[in-house]
Amino acid sequence: MEINSDNLNSTMNKVPQKQPYRTWYHFQPPKHWMNDPNAPMYYKGVYHFFYQHNPHAATFGEKMVWAHSVSYDLINWIHLNHAIEPSEPFDLNSCWSGSATIIPGKEQPVILYSGIDDKKHQVQNIATPKNLSDPFLREWVKHPQNPVMTPPIGVEVDNFRDPSTAWQGKDGKWRVVIGAQNGDEGKVVLYQSEDFANWTVELNPFFASDNTGVCECPDFFPVSINSTNGVDTSVQNQSVRHVLKISYYRRNQDYYFLGKYDNGDGNFIPDVKFIGTSLDLRFDYGKFYASKSFFDHAKSRRILWAWVDECDTRDHGIEKGWAGLQCIPRQVWLDESGNRLMQWPIEEVEKLREKQISIKGEKLVGGSTLEVSGITASQADVEVLFELPEVENAEFLDESEVDPHLLCSEEYVSRSGIIGPFGLFALASEDQTEHTAIFFRIYKTSNRYVCFMCSDQSRSSLRENLDKSSYGTIFDIDPNQKTISLRSLIDRSIIESFGEKGKICITSRVYPSLAIDKDVHLFAFNNGRQSVVISELNAWSMKHAEFDQDQSIYQQ
Repeated sequence: MEINSDNLNSTMNKVPQKQPYRTWYHFQPPKHWMNDPNAPMYYKGVYHFFYQHNPHAATFGEKMVWAHSVSYDLINWIHLNHAIEPSEPFDLNSCWSGSATIIPGKEQPVILYSGIDDKKHQVQNIATPKNLSDPFLREWVKHPQNPVMTPPIGVEVDNFRDPSTAWQGKDGKWRVVIGAQNGDEGKVVLYQSEDFANWTVELNPFFASDNTGVCECPDFFPVSINSTNGVDTSVQNQSVRHVLKISYYRRNQDYYFLGKYDNGDGNFIPDVKFIGTSLDLRFDYGKFYASKSFFDHAKSRRILWAWVDECDTRDHGIEKGWAGLQCIPRQVWLDESGNRLMQWPIEEVEKLREKQISIKGEKLVGGSTLEVSGITASQADVEVLFELPEVENAEFLDESEVDPHLLCSEEYVSRSGIIGPFGLFALASEDQTEHTAIFFRIYKTSNRYVCFMCSDQSRSSLRENLDKSSYGTIFDIDPNQKTISLRSLIDRSIIESFGEKGKICITSRVYPSLAIDKDVHLFAFNNGRQSVVISELNAWSMKHAEFDQDQSIYQQ
């Protein structure tokens, strides 16, 4: 993808020691800039994760590389040497994003990636492992036919990038989609191949949207209709639906479309069109971009990663020596209605839990707060189930006149509604001068009941020159609903929140000036006029994940 540059190992000891915003258990490189996740996969008992990296600075660079790390559990990681670096005419000016496909039978991983060539055109290239017997896949070889795809007619030469994982049709041909643009029209272009080396473009776009600009980082995969298990990317039958994800560069947001895929004519028919409003489906309504999924055949699940950018200034990123995080990997499945996707942190993150505290049956009257003490509030995993009053008493909301982001403003957080706002104050100072509020509020409309979920960052820090945008969205609830759940993963400068068992996800980056290290507090609160009850709250301190260097790096 595109963004509007000391050797990594030799400069690790130069990272500033005081790092209140560097995370404990979210993935980061040892130093410098990181953005898109690339080519996650499982191979010979090892999880592989590649990512866009500038090895020279904490800013996006002119010659981006594919950095590479491996893991046995997707939480604790070993950093390896770079996998792919600019070196040839077809990628001389950068190795940009792409995906991995494992060829069945041969069980050989193949990477497709975008190269910025010597003319600064965007082209698609292939790389394969040098030694398949090495489970860490430390070395990669570029294909002699590179580039294997160049910008076709109707696609701008500098907006043709980010090949997806390939899938195999019933006719045996491989298919891959690539993000593109022509003027204001965003496109996803389909290519086919019989041998994975010689590719032909389909004349009609696989997907197009007007007035959106480039479609970055497309992802296309099936989801099971009757199970939470994931399925291989090439599965096509009556038991699955298909998902097309688009990262819209102009909006810096990821959207997805559920629909039908006809392998016979190669058409994907989304259930709805992109309309550019809060009704469009998104993986995450906060800071979350360039997501990439893969099928984890070891545990039969589909796993989703995404880049979580900074909300801090460029200069402060340079000062602290790094920029960018990855979200905790999430399991993805289709909800029971078949109308949206559910997401939940992978179960392995729970291995980092320690020092649990529990609260049960605690009533929160209007205007009250309750401190959740006894854990390390700056690095925590919090699960809370709120018991609701009768939702029939909720106040009326005219959806046609209200934007969810307006409802998320500080004015609405502090204003007393009937049912809500209620939720958590995370990364909070003792006096709550600083806090990020993750909360719910219940409304009734002319024909249904809805819940509003928000992550409000307006009071997250006393520091100036920060992006303190707040994020929110509205979703339907059952009028007979008695409870609503919230889980938040808190890690020093990031909060990932999952509402109603993963129906809604919101990720925030925050940089407190008071609520740092031991001065961080966590509160449950209710600013609504009707009481809510904490049916059950469980919270854990989170241990450090392990981030090690491959010893072979030092032996070279």
